[in-house]
Amino acid sequence: MLKPILLVEDNPKDLELTLLALARSNLANEVISVRDGEECLDYLLLRGPYANRPRGNPAVVLLDLKLPKIDGLQVLEEVKKDPTLQGIPVVMLTTSREEQDLLRSYKLGVNAYVVKPVAFKEFMSAIEELGVFWAVLNEPPPGSLKTGRPAPSE
Repeated sequence: MLKPILLVEDNPKDLELTLLALARSNLANEVISVRDGEECLDYLLLRGPYANRPRGNPAVVLLDLKLPKIDGLQVLEEVKKDPTLQGIPVVMLTTSREEQDLLRSYKLGVNAYVVKPVAFKEFMSAIEELGVFWAVLNEPPPGSLKTGRPAPSE
């Protein structure tokens, strides 16, 4: 079983386009979408409505920067300081080109910062490439298998 991709997006249009682009890339990974930073942390920390979800971390978190309740930078900070979560690749997927957002994201440990293209074709292409890279091509850290099966030492 492949690890899921966790998509954190509050904009319904961007959510729909991102899901479409990931589907077009023919990834076998399930895409789990949540609408705000609080729901993202609930999913990752197995609490609230996600307390009984299958154990294990996603292959990657595609994280919007501007989110309700808890913003993307706060989510990133929580993920990277938690020993059970810090190995999860986090890609900031945002419309923000502000240098302060970029610098803060990298300071907090983001793995990549991608500005969402405005044009439909470029947006679709960028998301397809992101999905393939992080779910298929990227080698996860030791002890974390792409298949979602526990490592032999676990």
